Amino acid sequence: MNGGWPVRAHPDGVLVEAWVVPGAARTEIVGLHDGALRVRVSAPAEGGKANRAASRVVARALGGRRGEVIAGAGSRRKQLLVTGVTADAAAERLSQLLGSQ
Repeated sequence: MNGGWPVRAHPDGVLVEAWVVPGAARTEIVGLHDGALRVRVSAPAEGGKANRAASRVVARALGGRRGEVIAGAGSRRKQLLVTGVTADAAAERLSQLLGSQ
C-alpha cells in the first residue's frame, strides 16, 4: 500500500486492490472496503461487463491509460493493473478524490 492506499508499483504501471459492487445505481469509486478500493459499477456481473466497467473507472480516476483485471475476475475482490501511471501518482489522485479515508 502506498500512503495507506491499496496501490503498489508494477513494472507496467500500478496494481490496485479493488472491491467491486456490480449492479449499482451509479459507477463510482466510493472509498475503501477491507483494505481495497470500493468501486460501484452500474454494469451487471455477467460476461465481464462489471470487470470492464471497474477497470475503466479506476484507470480514469488514477489518470492511467488502461486498466485490466489480472486476478479475481469471478470475485468481488479483484486486482487491477492500470498502465501509464506510477504508484505515487495514483496515491496522490486517490487522496484528491477520496480525502483521508
